[in-house]
Amino acid sequence: MSGPVRVLSIAGTDPTGGAGLQADLKSIAAHDGYGMAVVTAVVAQNTRGVRSVHVPDVRVLRDQLDAVSDDVVVDAVKTGMLATAAAVREVTDWLRTNRPPVVVVDPVMVATSGDRLLDADAEQAMTELLVLADLVTPNRAELAVLAGLAGPTGPSGSAGSAGLAGAAATDPLDAARAVAARWDVLVLAKGGHAAGPTSDDVLVAPDGTARVFSAPRVDTANTHGTGCSLSSAIATLAARHGDWEIAVGVAKDWLTAALRGADALEVGSGNGPVDHGAQLRAALPEPRYTDVWWDDVRAVLDETIRAPFLVRMADGTLEPDVFAGYLAQDVHYLRAYEGHLAAVGRAAAAGSEAAAFWAAAAAGCADEAASLHHRRLAGTHADDPVHPTSAGYLAHLRAAADSGEAAVLAAAVLPCFRLYAWVGSQLGVAPVGHPYADWITAYGDPGFGASSAAATAHVETLARAAGPAVRGAMARAFRDSTRWELAFFRMPYELGGAVVGGSVVGAAVPGASRTSATSSAPSDTVQRIQV
Repeated sequence: MSGPVRVLSIAGTDPTGGAGLQADLKSIAAHDGYGMAVVTAVVAQNTRGVRSVHVPDVRVLRDQLDAVSDDVVVDAVKTGMLATAAAVREVTDWLRTNRPPVVVVDPVMVATSGDRLLDADAEQAMTELLVLADLVTPNRAELAVLAGLAGPTGPSGSAGSAGLAGAAATDPLDAARAVAARWDVLVLAKGGHAAGPTSDDVLVAPDGTARVFSAPRVDTANTHGTGCSLSSAIATLAARHGDWEIAVGVAKDWLTAALRGADALEVGSGNGPVDHGAQLRAALPEPRYTDVWWDDVRAVLDETIRAPFLVRMADGTLEPDVFAGYLAQDVHYLRAYEGHLAAVGRAAAAGSEAAAFWAAAAAGCADEAASLHHRRLAGTHADDPVHPTSAGYLAHLRAAADSGEAAVLAAAVLPCFRLYAWVGSQLGVAPVGHPYADWITAYGDPGFGASSAAATAHVETLARAAGPAVRGAMARAFRDSTRWELAFFRMPYELGGAVVGGSVVGAAVPGASRTSATSSAPSDTVQRIQV
């Protein structure tokens, strides 16, 4: 099949997510499977141990199983903790009726601590389940129990304490061969609890042939749920690849990566879980907060590029006086913006690349206000007052500065880089003789594009170093600055805010709600500020 394989886990729960159904579903998802789950037992456990186990009536178990098979095609089944003989028999009966292409049995008979998890009757019932299995994945202690059951007394006999002691002394490979031959099943003899520099798992076939899958042993105490995770990964991979050796090999590599990432999870104070997403995370591009923020404001960007000011600039029909009025407000903005850029630079480490970048950006901002704008204004709007939209935008930047977090201010000033560079890419190259060719060229200048990329990279560094609270404030500051940029471009037309004859005409500002204590989007009431 081309889509995700459909894998059913039949097992107990783990509310901390490291083992049981929760671990199975993570493992299945990590291998692009669609996970389903039938609960056999509700287990109150954490990384330090099990507190209690509630086993639902077997009728509830069968109802769950039938609910799945009556409606969904199941490509693979993995069984885990079955808890009681009645549950084992019910699952066995259901499998006889609904035999999926892949069945993996993780017997869950003996805990890592050595405690027996199934009584003798349930162990005997387990042998009936093995007849229907394609692969069984016991730990060392469980392999010894199964070897005892496969011994002279056979699956219908009883492995008493003496038999169990003898089976425990059996070489794991010999035990795996005995189990594989007795029930005509593949056996994965796992080496996670052995000693040595490598962890060697051996896949044993009913005819006694074996293949060793070796990986460096990972030095970690956080191995909770490794058996559950490995078996469900193998079930998913076998259903996809149609080959058991490939499935075991890929799952082995994945589990090694999950073990390497386990300590960094910092889940619980005991034997913690593995990192089911470690390998997938390593294969994906590292997520960038600034890109997420950019995607968040996509609708605002779409509105921005449709603003009449930019549309008429692009086609050359923008009225010169409207453009001059806009430039007058831009000069007001840049004079204050320069100070905010300089403040971000002063907050950076002295002598750092970031400090030098923001200082240079502040100096460039001052030059821009004094040169290109003034040449374009040519005295026609030099004395225009601060428009309410300009005032509102600068009040927003001042609030970001007053937050006490330089990272928030950096995020607030970023849209003036990134949005303008984006506008330049949208406007393209102005034809010869275009009345606004110099301005369009300034938007799309490669040097400015490089500065925008550098500013984004510096803000990204700050976002990565910040905690969630500050990072959230940064996201809101960026979002609101982008909204103010839209309002700024709308100002000459939609807001009736063209500056004519030194007075502001029609200063209505689009409504929006305040989203944080330190950052506000355009609102109906805007305070005038000194610049």
